[in-house]
Amino acid sequence: MLPIDETLPSASDGLGSVSDQAFLRALGGRVRVLRERRGMTRKSLAREAAVSERYLAQLEAGEGNMSIVLLRRVAAALGSRLIEVLDPDDSSVERRIISRLLDSVPAHRLEDLTFRLMREFGKEEGARRGRVALIGLRGAGKSTLGQKLAAERAVRYVELDREIEVESGMPLSEVFSMYGQAGYRRLERRTLERVIDENAQMVLAVGGGIVAESETYGLLLGKCFTVWLKARPEEHMARVLAQGDLRPMAGNVEAMEDLKRILSARESLYGKADRVVDTSGHSPDESLKRLRDSLQA
Repeated sequence: MLPIDETLPSASDGLGSVSDQAFLRALGGRVRVLRERRGMTRKSLAREAAVSERYLAQLEAGEGNMSIVLLRRVAAALGSRLIEVLDPDDSSVERRIISRLLDSVPAHRLEDLTFRLMREFGKEEGARRGRVALIGLRGAGKSTLGQKLAAERAVRYVELDREIEVESGMPLSEVFSMYGQAGYRRLERRTLERVIDENAQMVLAVGGGIVAESETYGLLLGKCFTVWLKARPEEHMARVLAQGDLRPMAGNVEAMEDLKRILSARESLYGKADRVVDTSGHSPDESLKRLRDSLQA
């Protein structure tokens, strides 16, 4: 692209107000500062932006009114966003750093980052903290610790699976038999919405697979303060067996390998929780203290 070489409209051409002239002088000053911070000469910036040095000289002196297209080209050559050049209120060091970090975030991470920002700075943060949701695989201690924490806080303890049975009017096994996995997930989402609407404060225990449903998990992350109760695979298995569920004993080696694969596959999803509490090697009372401390941190 050849440099554009024509005189910029004068700052006085149709711009008679003092405020307009002051804006152009400030605009030129910001372009000059950004150029100098980048260690660029006017000549090198002109070459990168495909405009003439005469344009830049007029612009930096606040003596001309550059078109938005050319100004956008200059901003790009400076490695800046157009808003940084146009708006002095948006050009603080902190805002520039945040803007550039956002620009560098891969598209597949933006959803996760959005949820985190909403949780930290959203208007619903106070309401969200009133609802503590425990996530993790069976045997992590969700029911035991959830009931103890709810009693301490004098709030309702809710198990989402039990609420799904109330919603459907049948045991979970029948829900799966009649509606399949897809039907169960739809019912899970609807039940979660109802439980959140009905309880401003509660301790909620959810099924380990909820994290695999992005919309439902997103609702949970946005409306509840989530804690991943984590444990070693061996402890998950031992606790399930201690509860009287002997199903994992069928092909114990294969069951343990399956459990490890599930934990590995879901680790990044569980990691989106606000807090992580490792219950491995700890008694229920010790784990409750760790949970309590994590919520107060």
